[in-house]
Amino acid sequence: MIVWTTLILVVVVALILDLGVFNRKPHEIKTKEAAIWTSVWVACAIFFSGIIYLSFQNDWIANPTNLTPTNAVLKYVTGYLIELSLSVDNIFIIALIFSSFAIPKKYQHEVLFYGVLGAIVFRALMIFFGVALITKFSWMIYVFGVFLILTALKMLFTHGKEKDVKDFKIYKWIKKVYPVSTTVYNDKFFIKKGGIKFATPLFVALIIIELTDILFAIDSIPAILAITADPFIVFSSNILAIMGLRSMFFLIVGMLDKFRYISYSLVVILAFVGIKMIISHHVEIPEWLSLGVIVMSLAGGMAASKLIRKTVAE
Repeated sequence: MIVWTTLILVVVVALILDLGVFNRKPHEIKTKEAAIWTSVWVACAIFFSGIIYLSFQNDWIANPTNLTPTNAVLKYVTGYLIELSLSVDNIFIIALIFSSFAIPKKYQHEVLFYGVLGAIVFRALMIFFGVALITKFSWMIYVFGVFLILTALKMLFTHGKEKDVKDFKIYKWIKKVYPVSTTVYNDKFFIKKGGIKFATPLFVALIIIELTDILFAIDSIPAILAITADPFIVFSSNILAIMGLRSMFFLIVGMLDKFRYISYSLVVILAFVGIKMIISHHVEIPEWLSLGVIVMSLAGGMAASKLIRKTVAE
């Protein structure tokens, strides 16, 4: 109970300081500021691995059949890296949404802030039901595994095919049920003109980002559940990665073109995790191997992006 309370306090205090103190006034997040905050959140995630270790050490001492503290930390780090790596693809979509609705850079952080609030709630619910399903129905792990492999194949064959966000069904649906303004009015989500209340592009972008995150969570949460079904490890690794997503967005959004082939890394990761889920009842893949595959996949995608870019330039 103490570790749950600690995690929730960290998240609540961070959110209050974020919008109430450090980003009280809308401003454009520069690369240096984004790098500092990304480092802060990575440091928090590393620090929390120590809390994971101590928590599971007490449980293990009380009952040696429980998960060892070292394995608990490995599962936590693996889950955290999975969520971070899959978030890269999410960043591509968020950048496309902001571009399509011409959201000024100084208001993008606020939209992402509220997006994170919604993501925390939705993911908590999805993790709760996902863990419950796997615990009660062991065969659900095969369903999740097949789903991840199909997602990897879809990602492989749709790589590079961008869509106009304004063609999304959700955008057309919003326009049908509520008047939408085409102009951004400072940081307002709603404005009133001629006695009629309009949703601004900021609100529309927020709704689409929230729904996009739910779709990505459908991929990422089963992927983490392949590593462990422990609710605290799944929730903490997922939430800490999400909390750092905003700063990471501003840090790497300008470098997306330099990592064009990182999507193929995500294909490998999803396919590997899907296969791991399917064979989990017959073959036990050690945590260090899972962690190694994820790190090597990401490193391979970055190296390919850099080398191929350099070859083309020459």
